Amino acid sequence: MGIAESEGVESGTYLIHDFHFGSGESLPELKLHYLTLGKPHRDASGHTDNAVLLLHGTGGNAHSLLNPAFSDVLFGPGQPLDITRFYLILPDDIGHGESSKPSNGLRMHFPQYDYDDMVASQHTMLLEVLHVDHLRLILGTSMGCMQTFVWGETFPTFADALAPFACFPIELAGRNRMWRYMAMQIIRDDPAWNHGDYTTEPVEGLRGANDLILIAGSAPLQLQKNHPTRAQAEAYVDDTLDTLIARTDANDFLYYVNASRNYNPEPKLDTITAPVLWINSADDFINPPELGIPQQLVTRMPHARFILIPISDATRGHGTHTQAAVWKDYLVDFLAQTEKK
Repeated sequence: MGIAESEGVESGTYLIHDFHFGSGESLPELKLHYLTLGKPHRDASGHTDNAVLLLHGTGGNAHSLLNPAFSDVLFGPGQPLDITRFYLILPDDIGHGESSKPSNGLRMHFPQYDYDDMVASQHTMLLEVLHVDHLRLILGTSMGCMQTFVWGETFPTFADALAPFACFPIELAGRNRMWRYMAMQIIRDDPAWNHGDYTTEPVEGLRGANDLILIAGSAPLQLQKNHPTRAQAEAYVDDTLDTLIARTDANDFLYYVNASRNYNPEPKLDTITAPVLWINSADDFINPPELGIPQQLVTRMPHARFILIPISDATRGHGTHTQAAVWKDYLVDFLAQTEKK
């Protein structure tokens, strides 16, 4: 049992009435599910001063960051996000977990949401149901990393500090968009998908799409070390894909992979005035360091620092964002530097 489970997690659901999406579509009710740990604290002016928003990756949910590799390293007594000191908020984003998503019934008639919609709904939820009017920190992983940059531009004074882990603040193009587009097309090209009106999941399409997810999220050093023979490598693929396919709805997949289509914070990076700790890992297929993008862009933000974690036995490719032991010390220093005296 990890620290999060042993200390208890509060679960909640909030309905936003008549939610309007950037696409021009709307829902009479948008359901947002969330988890919290700890208790909110307010300063002398009545503003929350210990709330931390933790944002999960594509296809994940709030429970993704209760992974012991993340929560056991960060949430315990004396640790960086000690839940006796901080109020941790973990939403299920639109299209994920127990929040509203295509598989609830609308299928491909669900509004075409994007990261701006996710951030807008998070902001509404914080204000209206949790009564959190200020954040000590936003820490986002992968998709959550990209949302953190969106938060910094959309609500520049809402958080004291931003910690985006495992992303680039640019339009998704090149290989990053290509593999996502290929994954979506594989599902659409499966006749069983039937334009989203399937009675059973389009398994062949889902297998092809999850093939790409497996590769994109992988760490070559670990895969070679853990599966050094052909038989072991093939067995790992089969076992992993069986698990991924069993928990993936094809329409949900299409929506959450395509939610990045409008993402491009690059033109307005200079409006992100909060301190930023931006961390990527050198073995990240999705955000390859050889592009040199962070080095070009980090100076566009007035108070930003970029860290590239070298490849090691401790890194896990793109998934290094959840291996908190790898970057914990950087977070400790960042929280100390951004603490209000």
